[in-house]
Order: sequence, then structure tokens, then C-alpha cells
Amino acid sequence: MRFPLVIACCCLPLNAWAESLSVSRCVVHPPMELLPTEPEQAEAGIAPNQLPIKVNADRSEAVAGDSARFEGNVKLRQGMRQISAQSAEVSQLEGSFSAQGELVYQDPAVAISADSLNADMDDYNAELNRAQYWLRGQQVHGKAEQLKIEGENNLLLSSATFTTCPQDDPDWLLEAKEINIDANEEWGEIWHAKVKLFDVPVFYVPYMTVPVSSKRKSGFLFPEFSTSTKNGVDVAVPYYWNIAPNLDATLTTQYMSSRGLFLRGEGRYLQPYGAGQVNLEYISGDRLLDDSPDRYLIHFEHAGKLENNWRLYGNFTTVSDDNYFNDFDSDVSASTDNQITREGEASYFTDKWDFAVRVQDIEVLGDSSKPFQVMPSLSFDYRNPNLWGPLDFTFGTELTHFAHKESDHLTATRWHMEPTLTLPYQTPAGSLTTEVKLMQTFYEQRDPSDQLEDFVSRTLPQFRLHGQVNFERNSRFGDGSYTQTLEPQFQYLYVPKVDQSDIGLYDTALLQEDYYGLFRDRRFSGLDRIADANQLTLGVSSRFFDGNHAERAQVSVGQILYFDDSEVGLGDDQSQIRSSNSALAAELELQASRRWFLSGSLQFDTQSGDTNKSEVLVDYRANADKLIQLSHRYVPNLGTDTEGNPIDINQAGIRTTWPLSDELYFVGNYYYDLNLSRSVESYAGLQYESCCWAIRLAYYRHLNTNYEDGDFSTISPRDDFDSGVTLKFVLKGLGSSGPLGVQDMLDEGVFNYRRPYYLRN
Repeated sequence: MRFPLVIACCCLPLNAWAESLSVSRCVVHPPMELLPTEPEQAEAGIAPNQLPIKVNADRSEAVAGDSARFEGNVKLRQGMRQISAQSAEVSQLEGSFSAQGELVYQDPAVAISADSLNADMDDYNAELNRAQYWLRGQQVHGKAEQLKIEGENNLLLSSATFTTCPQDDPDWLLEAKEINIDANEEWGEIWHAKVKLFDVPVFYVPYMTVPVSSKRKSGFLFPEFSTSTKNGVDVAVPYYWNIAPNLDATLTTQYMSSRGLFLRGEGRYLQPYGAGQVNLEYISGDRLLDDSPDRYLIHFEHAGKLENNWRLYGNFTTVSDDNYFNDFDSDVSASTDNQITREGEASYFTDKWDFAVRVQDIEVLGDSSKPFQVMPSLSFDYRNPNLWGPLDFTFGTELTHFAHKESDHLTATRWHMEPTLTLPYQTPAGSLTTEVKLMQTFYEQRDPSDQLEDFVSRTLPQFRLHGQVNFERNSRFGDGSYTQTLEPQFQYLYVPKVDQSDIGLYDTALLQEDYYGLFRDRRFSGLDRIADANQLTLGVSSRFFDGNHAERAQVSVGQILYFDDSEVGLGDDQSQIRSSNSALAAELELQASRRWFLSGSLQFDTQSGDTNKSEVLVDYRANADKLIQLSHRYVPNLGTDTEGNPIDINQAGIRTTWPLSDELYFVGNYYYDLNLSRSVESYAGLQYESCCWAIRLAYYRHLNTNYEDGDFSTISPRDDFDSGVTLKFVLKGLGSSGPLGVQDMLDEGVFNYRRPYYLRN
């Protein structure tokens, strides 16, 4: 829930709400004709109070060198200041000016209507009584018994009101004894204010500041309120600290009735050498855990450069326990992230070569086995296109040391070299690429169990031939004409078989298979296993373009034909190939009409008749705010559970956002496990948003993830599901960090919204 904080000093930064008020019904217009603001003081060196005064009126009386009086349709201009009234008087001796009757004052910053005006022309100050004001270019307006303009358009209002609602009877209104708007700082200071919602006073604030532009300032942001079975009643109060133009921080105090006090801090910096952030999170004595331990998170990330060629990157995260992201809404990661990556890299780039040194440590949450650490890795890549005529040459080498946190574990140093010759041939009608490379790898291993060789040398040549042909024709479907392409392609890959069982697995895993993966030259990530191959990949794609050259559909189908079995694997049957062909892989992206979109992928085993993987997404989009998405995904044989039963993913879902009126939106999603016959996640939210305030009420229920955490010996049992209600409330213009948006409601939960099509315009 978001609402103003009632304390002695309340400074509310980040006025981003104005960007959402672009529709005409939300624009505040003064009930007057705005006069043009021509830059009459453009001459350098002339002070505003030294500029000449120009006056037009129906009648005038003047005493030379003393005073002048004007009656009827008086129009006065001095520089960028403009005044219209029924009568006015100028005293040249006293340097003063007064006006009455249907008075309107305007300058580049403000437009004011008032009963009367008295101005000091020498000091460039003015005083208006019983005034109404509108800040130009902003949604801010209000009334004041007395309004003073001082210096460079600074405003001092007494017995005043302040609102960003466009109507004469605003939904919310701030009444204050005094308001001071600083034109340079672009902030307003308010003393002894009370806020009214629908003309009902809701709270009192002794002092606060509000933004009148997008300029940042330190202060409290709106608190957030929620309740859940996991945390109980949850109230978070963030404080924004604008330390410097390139340095800021957000400090959040969060109280959870079931757990205790949770503190979060995020600092950001922007320097010529790069940008980064630091996150610290801490809860003392989590009451939901039996031992009430302290839990924490530390995170640092930096990305930047030194001079023109050097690039630096660092990322470090540590948490107190494996279930930290499951239990807390962290600013760093979500509950769907099951690993923490810590890495640092320094790299140097030129046109033909680059060099990098990298360290990496990956921690898999909930997994008792720990991955290897890269400590460090040195890589060098050289590129020489057109080495000899059309022949390209590249050379890559990498020297990596794999360490481990356990002192009695396997460690190794690996040196890999990969010179490559490529002969490309490309025309608009197609392409043919011939590639030959030699892969040489040396290992020095330290195996405490003496099961692996201490020194291993592996030499593997590789030959790859890839070709593609592009056909094109005009076609018609219904009333439309399209350009259809047909793009068959093939790839022949040969890598001889070499026994690699004496090499440990340090950074190698089986890669994901899909249509585009059929044309890779590797089956495994990393370098510890390079699979033998004697295979031919055949594939074909077809695309449809409309008369505006926008892609409306694409379909791709492909398969690998194996001439020999692939013996090199990861020690299991799944990573070896003992069949004549791979699964048939297909991809589909289709815009069936202006509103209907379809996306799908399939991996089908033609020999066994089984589906290895499938995913389908259907979108109905009536417009940008109206969406219905249906989805289904199926992945079998992911592993086995503790009882030896196979683990499959077989889930169906629906997601929608739909406006119930111009200001009321509904967002909901529901995902169901077809194997276990139970819901996985559900979410329903209603959001009302007017020009000057917004409110969101949402309900959620999703599965809890619970790792077998080795850091805590006893953990209170977690429920299978976590459910809760969240309420957010924003008064636009009183320091909200931005308007509530429908898109972020779509992104809430485990299954974020994903567009099902990647068609190119």
C-alpha cells in the first residue's frame, strides 16, 4: 500500500507521474488564454528589471517622470512577464506597479489569476491576493489567499492549496498554511499541511517537500503494505537518499509480523569509469526458523571501462542460506533463481584481437555438490579476415585453472587452443561456408582418488560444411498478398572419436536441443567433452512478409541424421547417441490476424513416437491494454523424485489483462499442473487509476520452494503454498516513484509474461 508518511519531515522524490498524464483528459489547463512568451530579454547582459515596460490600454493618463494610470484591457509586458487587467498604475519614482480587475499574471514558469497585484519593478518581486495558480508544463495547480513572486520566479503562498488533479473539484487536495516553490531547486516546501481525499481530511503533516519536476531529492517514499501466509502483515517504508548527482541510495525498513524487522539498502553510483550498485539486506533472528538465526544478503556489481580498450566487470553475491530468495522479496534475485554467480573480468579489445582474465564461482542453491571455481581463466582471441583471398583465419586460446572449495576434491588446469580456417561464400541467393579447425587441449589434473590421469593431451580436428539457399515467390492468402521465402539449409559435421574418459568434468553439460541448436557444432557446453560426430543436419524455414515488408509468419523444421553412433558422453545414456536420427525439431511464429498470435516449439522423436518437449503460446490482443494468453508446456523425464518416480513438466496456463472501464483494469493468471492435478500459481488484481491517484488490490497464491538447507539444521515446516493480499495506493504528485502500471502486474509471480512471437518488422 502506498500513502504519504506522516512525520515531522517528509521529502518525497522521483516525480515520474507526469509522464503518464499525456492523455488530454488528464492535462490541467488554466481557464484563460495563455499569452506567447517571446524571449524579449535575449540581449546578453540586460537584467530582467532593466528591461523596458510595454503597455497597451484603452485609456491612459501619465505624468512625465512620475506615474501613469491605464484603464480598460490593460496589457503589460516586461521581458518574459506578462500581465492583463482592467486597470493598472505604474509609479516610475517608486518603481512600483499595481493592477486590479480580471487580473492575469504569466511568465515562463507560472500562470496566475488574482483579484489584485502589487509589484516592485526594481527587485522583480510581486504580490497577488486571492490567487489561483498553474505551473506551466506541470500538473500542479491550486489557490492561495496571498501569493508572492520573489527573485527568479520563486513562489511563496499563504493559506494555499496544492493538487495535481485536473478537475475543479479534485479527488485529493493538500491544504497548507504556507507553500514555498523554489524555481531553481524545482521543489516545493509545505508547512502545516493536511491532505484531503474526496474532501475528507485523512492526515496532517507538519512539514514536507514535494517535487514540481523530475529532479531528485532525499526523502521518504510511499510505504508498501501486504499480507501473506509466509510473512504475515508486511509493511515496508523506503527512504531515498540523493547523495550526489551521480550517487544515490534507497534504505528500506520492513516489518514482517511473522519474522521480525528486515532492513534493506541499495546504493548506486555512476562514474566516468563505470556504474554499479551495492545491496545489503539483514534480518535479526528470523522467528519462523526454529533457531531464529540471523539472515543476510550482500551484493556488489560493477560494469565499466578504463580508457578506450579496457572493460571491467564484477559481480558478487552471498546469502546466509539456500532458502533466502524463497523467503524474502529481495532486490537482487527472485525465488525462481536457483544459483548465485560470482565473477570478475577484465578485458582488452582491439580490431583484430582481444584478451580477458576472468574468475568465477557458482553456487547452486539447495545442491549439496559444489561446482568448480574458475580461478582464474586467461583467454586470447585473434581475428584475421581475408588472410589469403577470401580465406578467414581465427585463433582462440584459453588457460583455465579449476579450483574447489573442498580441499580433497579434484582440481585441474586446462590449456585449450583452437585455430580455425573458414572459407565463406555468400550471395543474395544463398551461402556456403566451409570450416576446418584443430582443437588441442592439455590437462594437468590433481585427483585425490587417483582415478584420472595426471596429464592428458587431446587433439581433435573438425570439419564443418554449412549451406543455405534462399527462394522467394509472391503468394496470396485470403484478400492479402504476401512474399513467401523458402530457405532450405544443410550442415555436415565431422569430428573423429577420441577417448576422453580420463578427463574430469569441470564446466561441461549437455546443451539444450531446439531447431537452432541442430546447426551447432557442439553438443556440450565447455571443453571437457567434445562429442564425436559424423552427421548431416537438414532443415528448412519459410517466412511470409506482407506488403509493408513486415514478417507475419515463420516456420522451421529440421533434423539430424547420424551416420555413426556418438560414443563420447557425460557418463550417462542420455548424453550418448545410439540412433539413426535426432528428434524432429520445429518452431512456429504466426500472426494469424491483427489480434491473434501463435507461437510454438516441438521436439518429436520420430522413432519412438514420443514428444521430447513442446510449448505453445496463443495471444489474443484486442489492443495494447487487452490481452488473453493461453499456454501449455510439456517436458518429460527431467529426473526422478526421492521415491524414484519420473519428474515431468505438464502445465497449462491462462493470463489476461482487460480494462473494465477507462480507469479500472483487471489482471489475472492461473497455471495448473496436469500431472498432479493442482494449481501451481494464481494471481488476480484490480487496479483503478485516475489522472491524479491510483490504487491496486491483488491476491496471489503460488507454490513454495524449499531447499534442503545445510546452513540451518532445523527449519520450521513450510506450507506447500504461499498466499497473500497486496494493496498499493498512490497520490500522483506527492512523491510517488511512478504510476502503477499494468505491465508490472503481468510480470509479478513465477511465470512472467512473455510475448509469444518474435516476428521482425
